[in-house]
Amino acid sequence: MTPVQGVDLTFWYILGISIVLLFGITVVMVYFAVKYRRSRNPVASDIRDNYKLEIVWTVIPTLIALSMFYVGWQSYMGLRTVPKDAMKIEVSAQMFSWIFIYDNDKESENELVVPVGKAIKLNIKSIDVIHSFFLPAFRIKVDAVKGMPTYAWFFADKVGEYHIQCAEYCGVNHSAMVAKLKIVPQAEFDAWLAKESD
Repeated sequence: MTPVQGVDLTFWYILGISIVLLFGITVVMVYFAVKYRRSRNPVASDIRDNYKLEIVWTVIPTLIALSMFYVGWQSYMGLRTVPKDAMKIEVSAQMFSWIFIYDNDKESENELVVPVGKAIKLNIKSIDVIHSFFLPAFRIKVDAVKGMPTYAWFFADKVGEYHIQCAEYCGVNHSAMVAKLKIVPQAEFDAWLAKESD
C-alpha cells in the first residue's frame, strides 16, 4: 500500500464511522424525544446505576477510538517509513523558491523531475524562514525549518505533472512560491539528469 492509499483509507475510515455515529445518535435522539415527550411522561423518571449500560457506552467508544488510532498510526508509519531503494533528492526552501539537488549535483529551481515507478525520498531543509513543502497529490505536507532537516517520501506511480506549494506564510511573495513535480519515463529522466543545468 502506498502512503497515498494509506492516508485516503484513514480519511474514509474515520469519515465512515463519523457518519454512522451521527446517523445512529440522531435516530436515537429523535426516538427518545418522541417516546419520552412531556405529554406521554408528565413525571420524569430517575434512572440510575445501570452498570451494564455504563460499561457498554464506555467500552464501545474506546474500541472505536482505538481502531481510529490504529488506522491513523499505520498511515503515519507509511508516510515515515522510506523504502531502502528510494532515490534521494535534497530540497532547499528559500524565499521564495524551491531548489532541488540530485546525486550528480544537478540543481533545478521550482521543478522536481523524477522517474516513474520509483520511490522518492526528499530531504527537506530551509535556508531562511519557516516554509512548508506541500505536495497535495501525494498527501505530503512537511514544514521546513532552518536548522531542523526533515524528510518525506512518495511513490512516483504515474506519469504526469503535479503542483508543489509552500503552505506556510513566509513573506510578501509567499503566494508565488510554487513548483512543479514532473514524473517522466526513465529514459526521459536520464536524459534530463545528464543535461547541464541552465
